[in-house]
Amino acid sequence: MEAIELWPGAMPGAQEGVDEECPRLTPYLLDTIAAKGPRPAVIVCPGGGYARCAQHEGEPIAQWLNRIGISAFVLDYRVAPSKHPAPLSDAQRAVRIVRANAEAWGIDPSRIGILGFSAGGHVAGSTGVFFDEGAPEAEDPIERCSSRPDVTILCYPVITLTEPFGHQGSRRHLLGEESSEEQAHSMSLERHVRPDTPPVFLWYTSDDEVVPVENALLYAAALRRERVPFELHSYESGRHGLGLAEEHPYAAPWTEACERWLRIRGF
Repeated sequence: MEAIELWPGAMPGAQEGVDEECPRLTPYLLDTIAAKGPRPAVIVCPGGGYARCAQHEGEPIAQWLNRIGISAFVLDYRVAPSKHPAPLSDAQRAVRIVRANAEAWGIDPSRIGILGFSAGGHVAGSTGVFFDEGAPEAEDPIERCSSRPDVTILCYPVITLTEPFGHQGSRRHLLGEESSEEQAHSMSLERHVRPDTPPVFLWYTSDDEVVPVENALLYAAALRRERVPFELHSYESGRHGLGLAEEHPYAAPWTEACERWLRIRGF
């Protein structure tokens, strides 16, 4: 199955005079015969500081999800020079597309998750706090579907865009060189957790020097305040951007822990 263009027409959030690549969703679908019914699905958002989409956090992650029985989609969302709200609009649209086509693709519409790394974690996390149930009267049937993921998986994510723990490269690429503190607060996810935020799996390495572990701690505290179920793993050591971390002495177990968590949640 070929990649799917998110916006066959005009793209919301498109900036005048900016040559934007069309965002797309690449499917990695599994058959439904072995599963004896619709499968769960997870949308993968690679990292890259809102400047690019890192390849090692895309297809290899989709293939891992396939190995554990989950259909997957890799989202190439808009990055700089595109600005907010373009990446969030792309992620919301991706969730709606998967849900709208669930029957045709052998997917359970009530088991659609989203997973992101680093800045892709900020994209994925944003869908968990900024979502809606769809527009029932929309002409486009995709826009009638909910943009709420059923679970979110955040891997060393950018959470806050404010000092002292915000990732300034992500802030600059997403909000612009002269962004205000008000703008940064508006996209700092720890400030926007709501009681109906979907359950979260969250992992980090404690000595991450690019996006500090305090991002995870801030988010976990916010989830706790709103009584949102979450699981947090902080591994002792490891550089930023590990991806699957298959050979890493500390972080390699994250995939096993995540698979177990997904199983418990019905995935």
